[in-house]
Amino acid sequence: MILESIAGVGLAKAGAALGAAIAVIGAAYGIGNIGKSSVESIARQPSAAGDIRSSMILTAAFVEGAALFAIVVCLLVVVM
Repeated sequence: MILESIAGVGLAKAGAALGAAIAVIGAAYGIGNIGKSSVESIARQPSAAGDIRSSMILTAAFVEGAALFAIVVCLLVVVM
């Protein structure tokens, strides 16, 4: 009975770590795509560089915020 409880805690921590890793990888991929697309857009239309850059920064901040929320949830699983 106690061994099953200990194994469950270990699996929960491993799952939380895996979830945090997936959140970070997803955010990195998303921000990379945002950067790639914005550079391509600026290369096609240099006059709109300011608008594109501000939209890129705002979108990257939203992606980063969602990833941070996911990491906090995973860390709460580990602590509790």
